[in-house]
Amino acid sequence: MKDLTKGNEGKLIFYFAVPMILGNFFQIFNTLVDSIIVGNYIGKSALAAIGSSFPVIYALISLVIGISGGISIVISQYYGAKDLNSVKRAIDTAFIFLLSSSALLGIVGFIFAPEIFSMLHLSEEAMNEAIIYMRIYLSGIVFMAGFNGAMGILRGLGDSKTPLYFLIITTISNILLELIFIVWLRMGIEGAAWATIGSQILGFSISIFYLNRSHAVVRLRFFKMVFDKQIFKLSLKIGLPSGMQQIFVALGMVALIRIVNEFGTNAMAAYTIAGRIDSFAALPAMNFSMALASFVGQNIGAGHIGRVKRGLKYTILMSGSVAILVSLLIGLFAHPLMEAFTNDTAVIELGSHYLWIVCSFYLLFTLMFAFTGVLRGAGDTLIPMFITLFSLWIIRIPIAVFLSSKIGITGVWWAIPIAWGLGMIASFIYYRTDRWRKKSVIKKNLDIESISINN
Repeated sequence: MKDLTKGNEGKLIFYFAVPMILGNFFQIFNTLVDSIIVGNYIGKSALAAIGSSFPVIYALISLVIGISGGISIVISQYYGAKDLNSVKRAIDTAFIFLLSSSALLGIVGFIFAPEIFSMLHLSEEAMNEAIIYMRIYLSGIVFMAGFNGAMGILRGLGDSKTPLYFLIITTISNILLELIFIVWLRMGIEGAAWATIGSQILGFSISIFYLNRSHAVVRLRFFKMVFDKQIFKLSLKIGLPSGMQQIFVALGMVALIRIVNEFGTNAMAAYTIAGRIDSFAALPAMNFSMALASFVGQNIGAGHIGRVKRGLKYTILMSGSVAILVSLLIGLFAHPLMEAFTNDTAVIELGSHYLWIVCSFYLLFTLMFAFTGVLRGAGDTLIPMFITLFSLWIIRIPIAVFLSSKIGITGVWWAIPIAWGLGMIASFIYYRTDRWRKKSVIKKNLDIESISINN
């Protein structure tokens, strides 16, 4: 467990973010290898099926993700205030909610999978594979939710290194299982889904074992856990806006997939591959934002507003530099990157064009995430929800529909950076109002240095 309320802000955020970046690097690396194996051993229809399944699965669990994120912020603030009894109750509450709600959502998704993919206008060649993949995937969603919940709890307690080790283990196990199921046993898309479930069961098991053995604050006994209604109410207050935001983001992804599917299997396969590469490129921004949120949570809990503002400045400097470097690399190697996944010329050209457009604007995405990192860490999640809804549903999707009708699939690609730019501007304007200071779960007087920061 790491106390983020003392020491150099930049170093703390950097050393907290690096294990998270590496951990998520392995997660995205896992999806990249998954796409390479699926694309080369099963085919582009399977790539389209998996690409269409992900946002649907994400939409099903997005509310759970948002609310559990609220619980993580509550844990971080209680830990910053050194209220360990409340930390223990919050951890129990998080697991009870995560496991029960994910099980229910998995059942719903399993039953209605055919109807969902019919609404997305998925091509006939990819439809059956998408239904099979999602149903198998959802059968293990409880383990996935539990594993990610354990990772969030560790980060809320200031430990970002241990999740890295667990993610490395799950990544390696998933790749090995895919090689066995897909390459050796020729199980097709079912093998890809079963490999994911197997790795998540392993990750969930070792994370629970570690939490019980290594953290004095955590003693998980599933039949003795206590659900704290008051803590859950606080978590809902913080996490419900984020959950609703996640739902609308996921539904936005589904809407975009429907637009892309109108252009055929090649476009959907290209969107899937380029999106995986794009996710890899977005890792530094997202993880610096998560590190900043944990940093802000603890320092807001301790009443150190001055440290929060300095932490933001360091985060922008570090993550912005990485964003510029990543933009250059993706721009230079877009074509070879696409060729690693498929030998289909049409898919390669479409995906390369996506990457050339989107990678030019990673800095905007990075700045947007830095500002929202402060807001989330402070517990101010309602306004970021509205900003996300504005940039996605008022800007990105309508522009994607309009431009795609005028210039084809390229219009969908251009809608992405336009939405990032407007979202960044809105996030910055709200951050400058300083209203996020009043959203803390822990009520303390501001430290003296925060006064000098504002003058």
